[in-house]
Amino acid sequence: MLAIMPLSNWLCIHPSSATTDISDTVSLDNRGLAYGDGFFTTMGVIDGQILWLAHHQQRLVSHAEALQLELDNHSIMAIIRTHAEQLQQGMLKLMVTRAVQDVRGYGYVPTASGSACEIWLKSSAMTVTTTEQLRLPDGCLIPMQPISSAICLSSQLACLPPPLAGLKSLNRLDNVLASGELQGIKAQVSEDNIKPSIGEGLLRDMSGRWVEGTMSNVFYQLSEQQSSKPASHLEINKNDPNYLDQGQWYTPSMAKSGVAGVMRQVIIDALSGTEQPVIVRSLQEEDLPHLSKLFFCNALRGIMPMSRLTLLSGEVVRF
Repeated sequence: MLAIMPLSNWLCIHPSSATTDISDTVSLDNRGLAYGDGFFTTMGVIDGQILWLAHHQQRLVSHAEALQLELDNHSIMAIIRTHAEQLQQGMLKLMVTRAVQDVRGYGYVPTASGSACEIWLKSSAMTVTTTEQLRLPDGCLIPMQPISSAICLSSQLACLPPPLAGLKSLNRLDNVLASGELQGIKAQVSEDNIKPSIGEGLLRDMSGRWVEGTMSNVFYQLSEQQSSKPASHLEINKNDPNYLDQGQWYTPSMAKSGVAGVMRQVIIDALSGTEQPVIVRSLQEEDLPHLSKLFFCNALRGIMPMSRLTLLSGEVVRF
């Protein structure tokens, strides 16, 4: 359960003072607004500490390099830590955009001025309550959400060139449309009082591969990889400490589409030293009827286990 409190205003932490409120003075020439020229990361904060800080820091470094943005990583992290201490519990959203350019239209010159950026930060007080946390093999604890169901969506993700694939860029129109489709389905399910509730939608890209959720990455197991013990709801219960230790987990590649999420990498890293590390493998249409376990994940909600997946045909695959 996420109880969201009133949101703060956006602050410009670079190049302006970190205490300057610029929520009413954003230029219409801002590159993020005009072209989606930038990226963002969303960080959970508990007891004044940023969750998965090293992974978010790596995102800043890798994304700035991919988009040719000049970013002072150390000073930004110092500012973020200060805001986290003030917030104590909630969410920080950091958005980086390329500075306004003299070049007309889309273009920019990859020089000092062309690589300059504007950095914005927003903090939201948020009470994060989960009845259980799951302990990863490396000892880290992550939230485990209640079991829900998933549905395949007709919306599709764009296939991107290598420099952009996997980035959490500001261009998220495909996710916006997919989320709109999911919300419409949820509203109908709620009106019809259908159980269990739908927690997430599964998305494919333009090549037909199933890649991720509307706001999350996906991990799955295939029936042929399961032991002779049949799958049951007990095996995906949030109280099961061995949930990630049992069976071979796969996750789709982000090489052509999707976002390489922080929680996705946390799980891959945590299982890398076990007997069955995560295998990056495409999730094809023909795989769906043979799924035996499925969960979505993101940095704020942790793991979201699913008990069933409704296919585009209307067939229901139960786990």
